[in-house]
Amino acid sequence: MLKFTVKRLLYSVLILFFVMFLIYVLMYNMPMGYIETKARELASRPGATKSYAEWLSDLNAQYGMDKGVVRGYFVWLSSAVRGQWGDSWAWTVPVTQEFRSTVWFSFALGLVSFILEIIIAIPLGITAARKQYSFSDYFTTVISMICISMPTFFLATLLKYVFSVKLGWFDLTGMQSRNYMFLSDFGKVLDVAKHFILPAITLTIVNIGSLMRYTRTNMLEVLNSDYIRTARAKGVDEHKVIYRHAFRNTLIPLVTMLGGSLPGLFSGALITETLFGIRGIGNASYTSMTQADVPFVMFYLAFISILTLLGNLISDLLYAAVDPRVRLS
Repeated sequence: MLKFTVKRLLYSVLILFFVMFLIYVLMYNMPMGYIETKARELASRPGATKSYAEWLSDLNAQYGMDKGVVRGYFVWLSSAVRGQWGDSWAWTVPVTQEFRSTVWFSFALGLVSFILEIIIAIPLGITAARKQYSFSDYFTTVISMICISMPTFFLATLLKYVFSVKLGWFDLTGMQSRNYMFLSDFGKVLDVAKHFILPAITLTIVNIGSLMRYTRTNMLEVLNSDYIRTARAKGVDEHKVIYRHAFRNTLIPLVTMLGGSLPGLFSGALITETLFGIRGIGNASYTSMTQADVPFVMFYLAFISILTLLGNLISDLLYAAVDPRVRLS
């Protein structure tokens, strides 16, 4: 296991090296108007100590734009490895500072929806597989297909219309109420949590369908196995057959899939956070993209790449851990 882990980590580092090179090439080939516009903005600020030409030269040197693609990439990579990603143009603070101030909101939202998905989808998938071709199976299938087909922006708009406009239970957007500053510390926590309810429901609904179908398919495959028929023929209690024998083997592909989705808790939900005004990493990245915030966009793309590679590594390791038949050689 240790040898396999080290080998996969080395492969991941190599892949990340080339992925970040592609990110830099994309930035390098962007219209230079973005950097020129930023240099002009910095030079025109009150109390500016540098001219437009000096700011333009500094920005080009900071990202290696004056050294060619290959040399410029290593200049940028050396700064990135040291954690020096530069200042965000949209947020006027260091990129890492903006990241730390937003990522935990995304993590809280993603964690809540992730737990709800597991609690709801897996039992429904098991029930549908146990009662194949019954009303429960057809009902679960229809619900899962609706959830899979439901666009995020449509569901979010529908929930806001019903629960915010018509019923008035929640605010349309934002993370705080108008009287937030007058609340106690515990009241502030409850107020923020209330604003996360609709976004969490949205994320849960749009993601729950695929997990239900995945659980049902794997459960059906296990229930049709020979050892399950043998256990039933021996008179083993049906509850034990389902939850002690069948479900344990169903967990193998489920654990690997869920393990791979864990890093996604930190990547944010761009559409959901933007529609509900949640100050998460997804919303911050969208704002940065619309404002041509090159430093933050490059950091976010690199961050997503690292999460993707980490998710694949976790899936492989979990698969080997939960299935002793797998040999990592």
